[in-house]
This record gives sequence, structure tokens and C-alpha cells, in this order.
Amino acid sequence: MAIKGNLANPRKFQKDQLKIYAVLIPITLIMVLPIVYIVNHAFKPLEELFAYPPKFFVTNPSFTNFFKLVSATASSTVPFSRYLFNSIFVTVCVLGFTLMFTTMAAFALSKMDFKGKKILSTMNDIGLYFVAIALQIPRYLIVDKLGMHDTYIAHILPIVVLPVGLLLLKQFVDGVPSALIEAAHIDGAGEFKTYTSIILPLVKPAMATVSILMFQEVWNNTETSSMYIDTDAFKTFAFYMQTLSSNTNSVAGQGLAAAATLIMFIPNVVLFITMQSRVMSTMATSGIK
Repeated sequence: MAIKGNLANPRKFQKDQLKIYAVLIPITLIMVLPIVYIVNHAFKPLEELFAYPPKFFVTNPSFTNFFKLVSATASSTVPFSRYLFNSIFVTVCVLGFTLMFTTMAAFALSKMDFKGKKILSTMNDIGLYFVAIALQIPRYLIVDKLGMHDTYIAHILPIVVLPVGLLLLKQFVDGVPSALIEAAHIDGAGEFKTYTSIILPLVKPAMATVSILMFQEVWNNTETSSMYIDTDAFKTFAFYMQTLSSNTNSVAGQGLAAAATLIMFIPNVVLFITMQSRVMSTMATSGIK
């Protein structure tokens, strides 16, 4: 069996792999083209942005679009850095709270016995069937009743729970042998010690997957800024970019939109590349190696 495995996945290059590369390389190039275009478009000077015929690659790269993007808020009361800080702060807080709450809930729903366990699990599963737009009015009413308008809490609390993340983590924790939990209890470990020493190390791949899903939802979110925030100083960079795109119908404004799009795009790519191996492990293993 070991020999067959080595033949199926050899460590060194084999001529038989050419047919695989012949299929994968064209597909990879097609998938990379949009990324290359976004990067090149952001560095195009004004004359290349509207060149005819259009140019895919930038000829004379320039940082002019980025300088204009920063200076676009110079005359306003809220600088460019404030919008960016708000997005980073909100994203970090949401990711931290989401991972903490979902891992704890997954551990409780998977390995603990208590009344209402099945009901809570079913409620989370039902939450997967609701589209985002169906939750806008209930969320707005909750934020309004709790008096969270114009605060960072309005950015964080409405989206801190991710039903699909809890479902994924619970299924991952289900794969952890109960014997490990029992052995920890025999050694005198409490529930919190078991959670931090056994559960968290084993569910790191699933946590990476949930982080990517939640990051994309929070980093690109404009709903909270438009619905719950009235003061510009508390709005996020995603909302600023949306406003910028809607107000840049002029020729000169297209460069600002291109630079802002690249800034919004880069963190998503960096996060996925950093956690790619853990994401693949989530899909292929149960968490026990």
C-alpha cells in the first residue's frame, strides 16, 4: 500500500504529471488574471486608466492614486486613517469574540450534557436558513432598543455570531474522542482546563476556516455603518470606499476607487494564503493527527 501511495503522489517530478499540469496551469492562470488586473489597475496613472484600447498591464506604475486617496479626506473632519483604523479595530474584535464564543459553544453542544442542548443546536441550524436581508429589521430594532447607535458595539454585536462557524466547529469537536475528555477529567482538569488544553489545540484548523469566513464578512461589511452609525468618525473603510465609488463618476475619481479596491482586497488574500494549509486540513481531517 505504501508503494502505491508513493506512485500516486511522488515527491519528485514524474513525466506522468505533465498531463495534470497541462490542465491545472491554464485554470490557475485564468483564476489569477482578476487579481493581476486589480493590482495593475490601482497603479495606473490617469492616462492609462482611460487609454483606448484598454491596457491590461500598467506601463508606467505610479502611487498617485494612493496619494489622492489619502488626501481626499484631508479637507474633511474624518481622515483616511480613521476609517482604516475603525475597520481594523472592528475586525479584530469581531474575530476574537467570534472564535471565543463559537469554540466554547461547540465544546458545550458536542461534549456536554444539559437540558435544552438539542433545542439550542437546532436553533443554530435554523439560523443558517435566514438570508441577511431578512435579519436587518430585527437587528435594527435590537440595536435601537439597547441604545447602541453611534458606538463600536453596534459594529461588533450584531455580527459577532456566525451560525455556519458554530456548525463547522461543532462537527470538528464531534471528531475529538470522548476518551480524551474523560482522561482529562480523571487527571483533575475542569471544563475550562479541558477546553483550553485539549479542545482549542485540536480545532485550530477549523478556527482558521471560521476566521477567513468571518473576516470576509466583517472587513467588507457596509451594513452596520449605513444603518447603525450616524457619525462619520465611527464608520468603516468599507463604507468609505462604497461612498467614494458612488461619488467618483468623474474621470479623476476612478483612480481613487482603483486604489481603494486594492487596499480592501489585499488583506483577504494575505489571510487566505497564511491559513490555507489549515483550511485544507479542516476539509480533509477530523482534527486528530
